[in-house]
Amino acid sequence: MGQFDEKVAIVTGSGGGIGQAYAEALAREGAAVVVADINVEGADRVAAGILAEGGTAIAVEVDVSDPNSAKAMADRALSEFGGIDYLVNNAAIFGGMKLDFLVTVDWDYYKRFMSVNLDGALACTRAVYRKMAKRGGGAIINQSSTAAWLYANYYGLAKVGINGLTQQLSRELGGMNIRINAIAPGPIDTEANRTTTPQEMVADIVKNIPLSRMGQPEDLVGMCLFLLSDQAAWITGQIFNVDGGQIIRS
Repeated sequence: MGQFDEKVAIVTGSGGGIGQAYAEALAREGAAVVVADINVEGADRVAAGILAEGGTAIAVEVDVSDPNSAKAMADRALSEFGGIDYLVNNAAIFGGMKLDFLVTVDWDYYKRFMSVNLDGALACTRAVYRKMAKRGGGAIINQSSTAAWLYANYYGLAKVGINGLTQQLSRELGGMNIRINAIAPGPIDTEANRTTTPQEMVADIVKNIPLSRMGQPEDLVGMCLFLLSDQAAWITGQIFNVDGGQIIRS
């Protein structure tokens, strides 16, 4: 028996990295998981792994920046599993991200980036909230980052937006018994991080982390499960740092 038996969870960007860790953990706790990603091969691999371990999962292709694609994802969850209880908005452009300044980044690239990293969370929320409400409520997690409190060009700006979106939506969704919170990871050791962030930059960041190491995807799983669970039934509109002590904020 798991704490999420008979629950249905969608995890976007779960074809690898942090999203994969979330999807696998939810499946271990009994949830039927929609492994949603624009990377179909990755989504298929993660869903197959969950099935091999005795869990329940399907792989669904989604472009979170496209409201029609987000709606199709939600409709597939409904047709396969009968409803939606949880949404984890984890999808983002990060691996291979251009390292550039806000004042010089190519405008079309910037708009595409923000359409995924910020607007995508709203598009997916809009696609699922009515279905959650029909089940009596639900819970949503947005993936933020400690970049929201540091200089991190347009990546940081997108995460500031995610935090604001989380707070604003908590007011709109609370009356439907839908909770929404955000997790703000510090630097996490994923393939995307290793291939995007210069390692000398990573080393400098780690020097200033009180717990003196990078995080692992598994370090975020406990917060994800807690925020989706009934233990967090009176928590909404909050941003939780999981960062080894990197950020102190009031």
